[in-house]
Amino acid sequence: MTAAITTLRSTLATDLTNTGVWNIFSFPPATLIPNSVVITPSDPYLVPSNGDYSTVAPTANFKILMAVPSLNNQSDLSNIETMIVAVFNKLASSSLSISVTSVSAPAIASVASGDLLTSDITVSILTSWS
Repeated sequence: MTAAITTLRSTLATDLTNTGVWNIFSFPPATLIPNSVVITPSDPYLVPSNGDYSTVAPTANFKILMAVPSLNNQSDLSNIETMIVAVFNKLASSSLSISVTSVSAPAIASVASGDLLTSDITVSILTSWS
């Protein structure tokens, strides 16, 4: 299934919802919080496949940022790995045409809510202009 560019982030967020396990954001929140999954545009954001915008579907690129509390190195790494696998499984069961292009190494992010261990999954999704 292809979703329009205008609704793609919210469609992807719905597919990644895991109530009670993590908070999902289809936009960058004002403050990154623990146990959250955030969908942001990647660069390049949209890739048209040729010059005919009305008949050929573009590809949209996103980063799916995952964040867990950073309290204990060993358990933090286990928690982010568990979240990566869970998000990947949600992507695999999505009706969208998704290609996972990479998963970043975990890194510490110091944010207003405290230190978080984060990782990104970069995806490309076949979409439509409208």
